[in-house]
Amino acid sequence: MIIQPLSKIRAKLGRYYTPLLFILFFLGVFGIVYPSVRQQKVDYQEGQVVNENIRANKTVENTAATEQKRKLAAEAVTPEYTFQEDIATTQFDRVKRLFDLVTTVNSDLKKEYEEKKKADDATIAAPSVEEHVAALKKKFEKLDVDDVNFYQQFSNDFYQNLFSLSATDLTNTRNRALSLLGDIMEQHIRESNLTDVKDDGIKQVDQMAIGDTAKSVITDLVNTGIVVNEFLNEKVTEEKRQTARSAVQPVMIYQGEIIVREGSQIDASAIEKLRLLGLTSQNGSIFPVLAMAIAVLLQIMVLLYFGRQLSTRDKRQEFYSFYSFAMFLSVAMMKFFQLFQSEQIQYIPLFFPAAFVPLVLNLFMNRRSGILSALFQVVAAIFVYYDSIGTNLLTTILVTYLFAGLMGTIVKRQRIAYQGFPAVMWLIVFPSLMNLVLVIFQGLSFYEGSTWLTLICGVAGNVLGFLLTMGLHQYIELLVTDDSAIVLNELSNPNHPLLKKLLEEAPGTYHHSMMVANLSANAVADIGGRSLMTRVACYYHDIGKLKHANFFVENLPTGAENPHNFLLPEDSKQIIFGHVTDGAKILEDYKMPRMVVDICYQHHGTTLMKFFYAKAKERNSEVTEADFRYPGPKPQTREAGVVSIADSCEAAVRAMDHPTNDKIQKFVHNLIVDRIIDGQLDDSGLTMKEIRIVEKSLVNGLCSTFHSRIKYPKMKSEAEKMKEEQERSEA
Repeated sequence: MIIQPLSKIRAKLGRYYTPLLFILFFLGVFGIVYPSVRQQKVDYQEGQVVNENIRANKTVENTAATEQKRKLAAEAVTPEYTFQEDIATTQFDRVKRLFDLVTTVNSDLKKEYEEKKKADDATIAAPSVEEHVAALKKKFEKLDVDDVNFYQQFSNDFYQNLFSLSATDLTNTRNRALSLLGDIMEQHIRESNLTDVKDDGIKQVDQMAIGDTAKSVITDLVNTGIVVNEFLNEKVTEEKRQTARSAVQPVMIYQGEIIVREGSQIDASAIEKLRLLGLTSQNGSIFPVLAMAIAVLLQIMVLLYFGRQLSTRDKRQEFYSFYSFAMFLSVAMMKFFQLFQSEQIQYIPLFFPAAFVPLVLNLFMNRRSGILSALFQVVAAIFVYYDSIGTNLLTTILVTYLFAGLMGTIVKRQRIAYQGFPAVMWLIVFPSLMNLVLVIFQGLSFYEGSTWLTLICGVAGNVLGFLLTMGLHQYIELLVTDDSAIVLNELSNPNHPLLKKLLEEAPGTYHHSMMVANLSANAVADIGGRSLMTRVACYYHDIGKLKHANFFVENLPTGAENPHNFLLPEDSKQIIFGHVTDGAKILEDYKMPRMVVDICYQHHGTTLMKFFYAKAKERNSEVTEADFRYPGPKPQTREAGVVSIADSCEAAVRAMDHPTNDKIQKFVHNLIVDRIIDGQLDDSGLTMKEIRIVEKSLVNGLCSTFHSRIKYPKMKSEAEKMKEEQERSEA
C-alpha cells in the first residue's frame, strides 16, 4: 500500500517529507520529459543526408521566398499605358501642311516663272527641283520648331521626289498618304509595336496602284509620320506593382514544420530555411528545457496552495503523495506512447487514456485534484510531444487530452462499475465525438486511412481509460485506503481468526453481531451509505467481549448464574465499558481498517448504562449519570449512527416476550426518538429523512428475521430488578 507503508517514513521525516517528495516528483517528471525537449548540437551543410526529420524550432518569415513571390507578383502586373489622341491629329496636320506648302511653292514658282517669262522675251529656264526644295525649306523658317524638326527628318531625295510629281499625282499622293496616316494613327501604337505598325503601313503602300515615286513618298511619310501615341504610365504602373507586392502574404516557416525529411538531402532551399531558423550551426536552445522545468515547478506551487485547504498535515501529505504518484504515472504513460510515434503512425499518442488519472483522483481524492491533473496533463503533453509543435496533430492531442480529462472529473464519485451507461457516455461517447469534431474542423478526408486511424486511436484511448479505471479500482483502493473492497471481503470471511475465536468463545455475541450486521447493512444501503463497510464493522464491533465473554448475558449458558449479581455496579460498569476500549485495542492490533475501529468506539456513543446506573443510584444517591455513560465518542458517520441504533434494537427485541410487529415498530421508534433527544445522532450526519428510512428498514428486518433472546430485566426500580433476577435464578 502506498499510504500505510509511507506512514513510518512520513513520521520519521516529519516536515521534510513534503519537500523531499516534491524534489523526487520534479526529478522524475523532468527525467522523463527531458529527452523530448533537449536540443543537440547540429552543424548542417548543403548536400548532407539527414538521419532524422528536421523540424522548425520556431515560426519565422522566409524572407527570400517572400521576396521572390512579391517580385513575381510585380512582374505579373500589366503595365498601365496612356493613349494620346492629339498626337495623331498633330502628325496628320503636319503631313497635310507639308503638301499644302509643296502646292504653294509649286504655285509661287510657276507664277514667278510666268511673270519673268513675260517680262523678258529671252528664254528663261523653268525652276528646277532643287529650286523648289530650297523655296520649300525657306518657308520652313516661319514654322514652329517642332514642325521644322519633323520636316527636317525627311531627306532631300524625299523632297525631290515630292516636287517631281505632277499636280495630279501630287494630289493623289496627298490624299492616299493622309488617309493611310489617319487610319494607322487611330491605332494604339507603343514603342514595342511601332516597327510592326510601320511595316504593315509600308505593305499597304506597296499594294497601292500608283507610281513608284508616289510610293516612295508615301513610304517616307509612313516611316516618319507614324509615331508612338501610347506611352507607359510609370507612376500608375508602379503604384499597381506596389499594390500587388503588398497583397502577397509573407511566406512563413511554422514551428514544427518539417524542413528536411529523414533520409533526404539538404538542398539550397532547405539550407536557406535552416539559416533563417538558426539551425545550420547551433549548440541547442535551453529555453524549451527551462520552460518545462518552470511548468513542473508551477504544478508543485499549485499543489502546495491547494494543500493549504486540507485540515491536517497527514491529509496534505497523503494528497501530495497520491497526486504525485498518479501524475508521474500519467507522464510516464504519455512518454511510452510517444516512443512508438512515427511518421507512419503519428496518431499513436491518442491511445493515451487521458481520462484515467483525472478520474482516479476524482474518485479517490476530490474533484479539484482531478481538474488539476487534467490541466497539467495537457501542459506535460506540450513538452512530451515537442517535435509536433506547430502541427495540427498537436492541436488534436491537446484538445483530446483536455476534453477527456475534464470528462473524467464530471463522473460521479463512486465506483465506475456501478454507474453503467452514464459513465460510458462521459468517458467514451462524448470524448470520441470531440475527436470527430476535430477531424471535421481540420478538413480531413474520410476517404483517407489516416482520418479513420485518428478516430480509431481516439476511441481506443477512451475505452482504455474506462477499462483501466473499472478494472483497477479495487487495487487502487489498496493503495490509498485501508478499507478497500478486497480488504473488506477478506475480513468478512467467517474463517478470519477473530471471527472464529468469537464464534467459539462468545457464540451469543457472534450471532448478535451477525444479526446487527444484516440489519445495519440493509439500512445503510437504503440511504446510499457504505453497506459492505458497515457489515464488516458490525462483525467486529463487539469483539471486546472476548475478554469477559461470560459477563455478557447473551453468552451465558442456560440456567447459569449472572455474574453481575456478585459484583458492585461500579465493577460491572468497568467490565461493560471495557468491551468498547478492549475491542478497539484488539482491532488496532490486528490492523483493522480505521472505520471498523471507529465504529467499535462509537457504537454505544455516550449513552447511559441505565441498569447499572439505577443500581448504583440506589446504593449512593450522589452518583451522576456522567459516571455511567459510555466513553464514546458519539457516532461520527452515518454508518456508525445506524450501527448504534441497530445494535440496541436487536438486543432489546431479542429479549421481548412474544414480540409482535406493532411492539417491534413502537419500540424501534421510541428508541430512535430517545437517541435523538439524548443528542447521540447529532454528529452522525444523518438527516431526518434518512432516519425514517433507517427506522423502516430496521423494523422490517427485525420482524422478518427475529430470533428469541434471553430477556434483559426492565427498568422499574433497582430493588425490583435484583429481586426478579434472583427469583429466576433460584427457580
